[in-house]
Amino acid sequence: MDYDVIIVGAGPGGIFSAYELAGAGRDLRIAVLELGKPLAERKCPIDGKKIKSCIRCKTCSIMSGFGGAGAFSDGKYNITNQFGGTLYEHIGKTEAIELMQYVDAINLSHGGEGTKLYSTANTEIKRMCLENGLHLLDAQVRHLGTDINYVVLNNLYEELKNKVDFRFETAVDAIRRIDGGYEIQTGKGSFTCRKCVISVGRSGSKWMESVCASLGIPTMSNRVDIGVRVELPAQVFSHLTDELYESKIVYRTQKFEDMVRTFCMNPHGVVVNENTNGIVTVNGHSYEDKSRHTENTNFALLVSKHFSVPFKDSNGYGESIARLSNMLGGGVIVQRFGDLVRGRRSTEQRIRESFVTPTLAATPGDLSLVIPKRILDGVIEMIYALDKIAPGTANDDTLLYGVEVKFYNMEVEIDQNLETCCPGLYVIGDCSGVTHSLSHASASGVYAARCLMKEM
Repeated sequence: MDYDVIIVGAGPGGIFSAYELAGAGRDLRIAVLELGKPLAERKCPIDGKKIKSCIRCKTCSIMSGFGGAGAFSDGKYNITNQFGGTLYEHIGKTEAIELMQYVDAINLSHGGEGTKLYSTANTEIKRMCLENGLHLLDAQVRHLGTDINYVVLNNLYEELKNKVDFRFETAVDAIRRIDGGYEIQTGKGSFTCRKCVISVGRSGSKWMESVCASLGIPTMSNRVDIGVRVELPAQVFSHLTDELYESKIVYRTQKFEDMVRTFCMNPHGVVVNENTNGIVTVNGHSYEDKSRHTENTNFALLVSKHFSVPFKDSNGYGESIARLSNMLGGGVIVQRFGDLVRGRRSTEQRIRESFVTPTLAATPGDLSLVIPKRILDGVIEMIYALDKIAPGTANDDTLLYGVEVKFYNMEVEIDQNLETCCPGLYVIGDCSGVTHSLSHASASGVYAARCLMKEM
C-alpha cells in the first residue's frame, strides 16, 4: 500500500483526523487529498472594484482548499448537542461534548488563545425569548473570528505538513475496494491505502452520492435549509450579541407551524457570496479584529424542508430555488424588508437611500419571485417575532439577501465508529449528513481517527 491512511478532504474533519493520527506516535503513512488549494493560495477574485460579483471559478476558493468551507467563516465553534448535528446519537452525548472541548483546547493552543467563550447559561435572554414565543437553544460558543480562525488553521498546517503528505488540487474521481484496502483514483494518478477517511463537506455532497452508489453504501435523504440572510444595524442585536455572540433562536410559525431558526450570526460582520456546485448563494463572515468591524450585524433565517415520497431530492429542491435567484439576479438578490411586505421589488435607488448600507454588492430585486410562499411567509413572521425582543428588526430598511441555502448530504449509514458497511472506510464531517458545524465535524474527525487506530 502507498499509505496506511488516506483522508479525502482537508476540511475541519479531515484536518483533525490527520492531527490525531499524526500525533499518535504510530509512524503511520498518511495522505490528505484535497480538491482546492493550500490555505495561503486560497483567494476569492471578488475585490469589490474590478470584480464585484461571483465569476463562478471552476473550484471555489471560499468553499474548497485547506480548512474547507469553514476556513473563511467567522470561526464559531458551538459546544453543544442541541444543534450542529447528531454526532451524539452515534458516540454518546458525554463523549461528543468532551471531543468538542478537546478540539477547542487544540484551537486555543494553535493561536486561538485569548478569544472569548460565550455561554447561554443563566441568561435573562432565554426568559425574554420564551415570553415572546421564541426558544433560545443552549450552547457554549467559542468565537475565533475569520482572522484568528485563519491563524489557527495556518498553525495546524505548519505542524502537520512534515508529518502528512498533502496533495492539493487533486480531485478524487472514484474510490474502489481492493484486496486489503482501497484504491483512490484521481486525475493525478491512483493511490492505495489500508484505511480511508472521507471528509468532503457539504460541497462534496454530489460526489459523495456517487461514491455511496458505487460501493453499495446505504443512504437516507436529508433535509435542506432555505431562507434569507438578514442585515441590519449592529445596535439592534447588540444586547444579544454582546452577551451571547451567537444566539440560536427557534420559532414555530402560527400560519403553518413550520420551524424557523436563526443561524450563523455575525456581529459587525459582512455578507459574502459562496459558490456551491456552480450555484451562487449567500453567507456571512465576521472578524475578531475590531479594526475590521462594520456597522452591521447579519444572520440567516432558515426553514428546513425534508422530502421523502415520491420526491426525495431535498438538495435538488434547494438548488432549483437558488438557480432561479441566479437567473433573475445574476447571483444574489437583495431586498428591503419594507419593499418585500409592500409587494414591490427593491431598486438601486431605494437600496442607496436605505439607512442600512449593504456590505455585499448584490442585485436589487424581489425575493417573492424566487422563494416559495410558505417559506417566505415563515421568514416574515419570524422577523416580526424577533422584533419583539430586538426592536428594529422589522424596520423597513432591514436588508434581506437571497437565497441562503444550506445543503446537507444525504445521511450515510455509519456505525458507532463512524465506519461504513465497507470495512476500513469511514465517513466524517458534514458529508456524512451527521454533522452540520465546525465543532461537530472536527470532533468526528478525532473520534474516527481513534477508532481507526484501535482497529489497526
